[in-house]
Amino acid sequence: MTTFSTSIKSKMPASTVTKGKALVADDKRSNRMILSAILKQIGYEVIQAENGVEAVELFQTEKPDIILIDIIMPVMDGYNAVKQIKSDPANSFTPVLFLTGMTDEQDLAKCIEVGGDDFLTKPFNRTLLTAKIHALERISILHKQVNVLYARTQQDQEMAKEVFAGAVITDNVALNAIQTLSQPAELFSGDVLLSAYSPSGDLNVMMGDFTGHGLAAALGAMPASEVFRAMTSKGYSTQQILAGINSKLLNILPTSMFLAIQFITLSKYLDYVSVCNCGMPDILFLGTDDHIIKHRAPSSEIPLGISTDIDFNECVKLVKIDLGDTILLASDGVTEALNNNKEPFTNKRLESAISERQAGKSTIDSISNALQVFCGGASQADDISLAEIPCTPEVLQAIKCDTTDNQYETKSVTDFNCSSNINRVDFNISLYGRRLSDTDPIPILINHIHEIEGLAEHRRLLFTILTELYTNSLDNGVLGLHSDIKNEMDGFSNYFTAREKRLEQLTDGYVTIAISSCTTPNGGEMIITVKDSGSGFNYSDYKCDKSDYSKLSGRGIQLLTGLCSSITYIEPGNHVEAIYSWCDS
Repeated sequence: MTTFSTSIKSKMPASTVTKGKALVADDKRSNRMILSAILKQIGYEVIQAENGVEAVELFQTEKPDIILIDIIMPVMDGYNAVKQIKSDPANSFTPVLFLTGMTDEQDLAKCIEVGGDDFLTKPFNRTLLTAKIHALERISILHKQVNVLYARTQQDQEMAKEVFAGAVITDNVALNAIQTLSQPAELFSGDVLLSAYSPSGDLNVMMGDFTGHGLAAALGAMPASEVFRAMTSKGYSTQQILAGINSKLLNILPTSMFLAIQFITLSKYLDYVSVCNCGMPDILFLGTDDHIIKHRAPSSEIPLGISTDIDFNECVKLVKIDLGDTILLASDGVTEALNNNKEPFTNKRLESAISERQAGKSTIDSISNALQVFCGGASQADDISLAEIPCTPEVLQAIKCDTTDNQYETKSVTDFNCSSNINRVDFNISLYGRRLSDTDPIPILINHIHEIEGLAEHRRLLFTILTELYTNSLDNGVLGLHSDIKNEMDGFSNYFTAREKRLEQLTDGYVTIAISSCTTPNGGEMIITVKDSGSGFNYSDYKCDKSDYSKLSGRGIQLLTGLCSSITYIEPGNHVEAIYSWCDS
């Protein structure tokens, strides 16, 4: 096998501009020489091949910038040579110009079918040949520019993906207990799953679905996650968090974009869940043993980012759960997934996958398998997201509680160091009448404590203490609700229904919270005093009894006795003093 690399003289001066390397493949030496002369005139370095096999080998070793090739050659024709050249993974784009004596339309059409970029019949006109070479050069330049832009875009997207993961995904909690499935339709998903613990120990989980998918849809997840985490960490309620996210999105999203959400707050006691569904498929509650669907929470409001006219107090519902239940969140990309016949997966198939779950398999595994079988090789049109939240202790953040024996002492405030004015700070807040129904003082107090005393590592315990004290005063004192109602059938539903009704009708009453905090040589003490306008209660009935901890009433008081150094109830029970102590490590 012989390869010719020929340089011939020409009457026309050679170009001083170097355009790269050109491969000329023709079994006739005279044709190669003529083409070489023209290409050198244009500014190319020329390499030559006598047949298709040589052309493929020279392409692989020399990496030419343009190829001029004949069709009919020995050993391997031009068609098969170009097929191999174009199928080479290392070939980004090398323009191919067929030069042939064939005139049949089918033969010429095949030049393009096998990967050629243009053709010219022999005998060819020098001017037309030069013009076609220049045209292929422009195409090659554009292709390289596109590749550069594509590589830059990929790099930017990978960087954005890392930033997105760090800002949105990394801080999620309970990842060892919550099973998820995320299948983006593109590099970025318009679906977002967020989870965080509140200071009281409750678990907030939100699944969101932004309009569309890809990077544009994912951008909205960052401000939404920022509000979600900030307000959850400060102890705001489900309603307040949703209102905060809605307000943020209204300010930054274009009018054509919005966020449908499923939001749950799982109680630290694993007895009920606060649920809100705005524009998403039903939230499904699955039973403990048979895994049947025992409850559905359908959409009751429009998605976030559309209007300020959303009553989150109305759309947040309470659902009673049993230990071991699971909660299934799913985006509409699941039920609307299409197969090759453009048929949707539908809710019916989703529920069949749940009921047909095999032993030892999770619900998400069952749904994922059903989706794969149904969709086959069909292209994915929308993001697919699933989350399965077990209602078990493993999903919660345990509250460290050291129960002592002096829970109901009658010590006076003057017995403690905070009675002195040394290193002491006092502040209080009082809420009256309607303010009790529309203001949550606990996040305000916690932030105030944090700014004055720091105590970052004690934030969660202090939040729990303040929340329990305030809730007891508001519910049992001002509203006159008895927590024993919770022990009855449908007790939670009846309790919270009555609570909402009494809050709406509330016109008088008060709750005052006073805090005295001081430092000691080894740490510090904080006295929290809560008074309400209620008639009080017989607190001796709720003394800590571990055997009765399973009861739904009185658990807040039992929790307080374990978290505080001392709890003192003052007759008739509408005045309580709690002392929380800490040591410097």
